[in-house]
Amino acid sequence: MHVTHDPAALPAETIGFDQFLAVDIRVGTIVEALPFPEARKPAYKLLIDFGPVIGRRRSSAQITEHYRLEELPGMQVAAVVNFPPRQIGPVMSEVLTLGFPDEAGKVVLVRPSTAVPNGGRLF
Repeated sequence: MHVTHDPAALPAETIGFDQFLAVDIRVGTIVEALPFPEARKPAYKLLIDFGPVIGRRRSSAQITEHYRLEELPGMQVAAVVNFPPRQIGPVMSEVLTLGFPDEAGKVVLVRPSTAVPNGGRLF
C-alpha cells in the first residue's frame, strides 16, 4: 500500500494541482476506538465523526505502538474520505486515517495542533 517509508527516498512523480484537489482529506474526531484482534497486524477499529455533511465513518488503523485505546476518543485526525471502502478482515474501512512513519516505521497520526471544526478540508 505504501510506496516507501524511507525519508531519504526521492520525491514521487510530479502531479498537477487538479490531481491534489481530487484527494479529499478532512479532519474528524474519533468518537470510538475498539480493539481489532482479528487484524493481521496490530490495529484498532475507529469510528470518526467528520461533521454533518460526511457523518461518521469507520477506519482500521495500525496505531497501537503510539496510542492507547482510551486516549483516542476525542482526538482529531486527518483522513482521506473519498477512497472506496476497503475490506480489512471483518471490518469495512470507509476512510484512510493518515499518519507518518516514525524511525521504526510505526504510525504517528496526522493531527491539527489546535481544535478545528469536524469536516474541514485540507488545503
